[in-house]
Amino acid sequence: MSKFGKVAVMLGGTSAERPVSLNSGNAVLAALLRQGIDAHAFDPANRNLGDLISGEFDRVFIALHGRYGEDGCMQGALELLNLPYTGSGVMASAIGMDKWRTKLLWRAAGLPTADWDILVADSDFAAIEKRLGLPIFVKPAREGSSIGMSKVTEAGTLKAAFDVAVEHDALVLAEKFIDGAEFTVGILGTTALPLIRLQPAKEKAFYDFEAKYLRDDTQYHCPAGLPDAQEMALRHLALDAFRLVEGRGWGRVDVMLDSLGNPYLLEVNTSPGMTDHSLVPMAARVAGLSFDQLCIAILEQTL
Repeated sequence: MSKFGKVAVMLGGTSAERPVSLNSGNAVLAALLRQGIDAHAFDPANRNLGDLISGEFDRVFIALHGRYGEDGCMQGALELLNLPYTGSGVMASAIGMDKWRTKLLWRAAGLPTADWDILVADSDFAAIEKRLGLPIFVKPAREGSSIGMSKVTEAGTLKAAFDVAVEHDALVLAEKFIDGAEFTVGILGTTALPLIRLQPAKEKAFYDFEAKYLRDDTQYHCPAGLPDAQEMALRHLALDAFRLVEGRGWGRVDVMLDSLGNPYLLEVNTSPGMTDHSLVPMAARVAGLSFDQLCIAILEQTL
């Protein structure tokens, strides 16, 4: 493993997803150390990026989530420092972090994604409720882990959902509800991993932060239970969606199937979670890769 040199595992950071990033980063760090790699934790919340140079690091495994780690900022800084890093580059990271602009690209390229509106303080909320129909998902456009997200099920409550979301981001997305099953597709290199079907506990309205990270009754089905042809079609769609934003290395694409089996792309994640609840490691296991092997495969892409 000496070919990797000294590796900084970048974790923590300053975004709202810091706790999740700490879990991801520590899991990755432990995996790399088990494989004999000279890996070290590096938290940009309390370290100067110049320490990457003075510390003579050779490459960076990015386990940051959210702003200033997943949105292109850190990727740009590492480009300037001439340090190889895992995952997507500046543009793909910036676009992937912005759900609205991701949807604009997909829609322009003819890829399926649900209808939406952008909400502002003086929006005609009643008209938007009527146009999109209830339920409606309301999301901060540039947050992850379902932070600030809510499901509007009653007329007249869209404004309240906007007020929650706008606390996390000035750009707020209202998205038409797709009544069907939710799937996620992990990407590793040029390969789409087996689909995972997400099934939150019955009392949960949707796959929110609690269902993702805190509950033990969320069900994950992998294999997803789809016919082979439909599974492969969704894998190809996810790869197309990932490539369109210029994603590289690894990532995750989320997609819904409506009651008729029609797919709708939700979002792309260019720095997915690597915790014990995370989805890419789960799909990798079904594909025959242990967590340690997955971490090595991701790091190898920096060589």
